[in-house]
Amino acid sequence: MDKVMTKRILRGLWVCVAFVSLGFAIYWLLPLLYPFVIAWLIAYLIHPLVTFLHLRIKFPKWLAVTFSIFVTFGGAILIFSAAVTRIVKELIGLSQTFDLHTETWRDFFTSWTDNAHIQSIISEINKFYTDNPNYQNAINNNISKTTQTVGTAVTDFVTGFFNVVLGFISALPSMGTILVIILLATFFLSKNWDQHNSTLIGLFPSRVRQPIREIWSDLKKAFHGYIRAQLILISITAVIVMTGLLILQVPSAFTIGLMIGLVDLLPYLGVGIVLVPWAIYTLLIGDMVLGIGLSILYLVILIVRQIMEPKVLASSVGLDPLATLIGMFVGLKLFGVLGLLIGPVSLIIIGAFNGANVFRDLRNYIVGGGDYDDLRK
Repeated sequence: MDKVMTKRILRGLWVCVAFVSLGFAIYWLLPLLYPFVIAWLIAYLIHPLVTFLHLRIKFPKWLAVTFSIFVTFGGAILIFSAAVTRIVKELIGLSQTFDLHTETWRDFFTSWTDNAHIQSIISEINKFYTDNPNYQNAINNNISKTTQTVGTAVTDFVTGFFNVVLGFISALPSMGTILVIILLATFFLSKNWDQHNSTLIGLFPSRVRQPIREIWSDLKKAFHGYIRAQLILISITAVIVMTGLLILQVPSAFTIGLMIGLVDLLPYLGVGIVLVPWAIYTLLIGDMVLGIGLSILYLVILIVRQIMEPKVLASSVGLDPLATLIGMFVGLKLFGVLGLLIGPVSLIIIGAFNGANVFRDLRNYIVGGGDYDDLRK
C-alpha cells in the first residue's frame, strides 16, 4: 500500500473517531445537561420579545426577561389547561356514548351470529371437532395457549399503564425541581444572551466558527419551516375533521378532531387509521349516513393533504415529501413513535451540514489533507 493511500486511511479513521467521540459525548452529557439545553431553547424563543421590551419600551433587562418568561409559561399553561379541560369534558361524553352503544353492539353481534351462513360454518366446525377426536387435544392446547397469550398481553398492558401513571406521580417532585432549574437557567441565559453566546462560540476553534454559523443559520430556517409546515398541515386536518363531524352531528367533535389532527403526523396513513375503520363499522351497523359521511370526509382530507403537503413542505422546509416519508419510517423503526420526529429532524440536520459544505470539506481533508482553511477556498 503506497504512502498516499495510507495517509488517506488514517485521516478517514481520524474523522470516524472524532464523530464517534462526539456522539458518545452527546449521549453521556445530554442526560446531565438537558435542563440547560431546554433553557437555552426557551431563551432563544423569547429573545425577540426580550429585545423588543428592552430596546423599544425601555424595560430594564431583568424586568423584560421576567415578563417574557411569565408571558411564555403563563400562556402555555393557560392554553394547555383549557385544552385538557375541554378534552376531559368531551372524553366523559365519549365514554357515555360508548355505554349507550353497548346494547347496539351486542344486538349486532347476536344478529351476526344468528345468520344462517355463520350458523352453517359453526355447524361444520362442530362436526369436524366431533369426527376428529384426535385433534381435540391439539385444538384445546392451542386455544389455551392463545387465551394465555392474550391474557398475558392484557395484563402486561394494564400493568405497564399503571406503572407509567405511578412513575409520573412519583416523578412530580423531581419534575418540579427540574422546572425550577429550567426557569432560573432561562432567566440567566436570557439576561446575558449575547455574552453567553459569545462564550459558547469562543469554545470552538476560529477555523470552524464560520461553518458553525452557516449550519446554525440553515438549521434555524429549516426547523422554523418544519414546525410551521407541521402546524399548518395538522391545523388543516383538524379543522376539516371538526367541521365534517359537526356537520354529521357527531358528539365530541373537538376532541376527535384534535386527536385525528395529531395522528395525522403519520404521513398519508394517519387519518385513515381512524376514519377508515370507523366508517366501516358504522356501515356494518347500518348507520349509512354517518358511514358515507366519514368516507367522504376521509377522501376530502386525503385530497387536501395530497395537494397541500408537497407545497407546504417545499416552501417551508425544502424537504422532498418522499424523503420526509422515508425519514419518518426509518425513525419509527429505529426509535419508535419518537422517531416520527427524529427522522425528519435528522434530514434537516444533514441538509444543513451539506449546505455548509461540511461533507465536501471532510472528503477533501481525507483525500488531500492540508489545513482546513485552505480546503474551503
